[in-house]
Amino acid sequence: MNICVVIPTYNSPYIVEVIKDVKEYGYTIIVVDDGSDVKVDIDAFDIHLIVHKTNMGKGEAILSGAKKAKELGFDSFVTMDADKQHIASQIDKLAKSYEPNSIIIGYRNFENENVPKSSIFGRKISNFWVNLETFKNLKDTQSGFRIYPISILDLGTKKRRFDFEIEVLVLHCFGGGEIKEVDIECYYPPIEKRISHFNKIKDNLRLSAIHTRLVIQRFFLLRGFLWN
Repeated sequence: MNICVVIPTYNSPYIVEVIKDVKEYGYTIIVVDDGSDVKVDIDAFDIHLIVHKTNMGKGEAILSGAKKAKELGFDSFVTMDADKQHIASQIDKLAKSYEPNSIIIGYRNFENENVPKSSIFGRKISNFWVNLETFKNLKDTQSGFRIYPISILDLGTKKRRFDFEIEVLVLHCFGGGEIKEVDIECYYPPIEKRISHFNKIKDNLRLSAIHTRLVIQRFFLLRGFLWN
């Protein structure tokens, strides 16, 4: 399939390791540096680099990568986090399930002692709301390891931070797009080596706001029933 890999990164000390992992499998790589304070020297790698002058959010970074992927002639792309959680060997599992205009989510195995309890709880809450909004039985709506079709650029998403990854799923579903999940293995480092830019107050408020808006659109404005 015609696919590349987009890696959004913000102050990740592991970005070079992630790039090396993906390079072993021969994929075209697009790295989106979302306003990192310290620039990583990645000139030794044959990759496409996009740099945001300031931090604009993970959603904006994904969209920048999507635009570059489209410019390069790809019709779909994989998103991988820069914290080493996602493993390049698992991309093939997603690719085997891909069909045109579908989003494929990597369903993470949480049978790992290093998985934060907040991630387990957050996934359950997110799944509940997204399943209500899409009428689909999705098990890992917070996973950032996904294949997206280039068509997500036409969905009219408004959110640009972590809430983008919820909005894009639901709007894609509203438009009749398919969403599938594939079991994957992932890596969770010990707590002292873990990095996260998720703000428990600001980002949870953003997620609450987007779920409120999407539920209103689905059940009161009948979006996905009468219009896209």
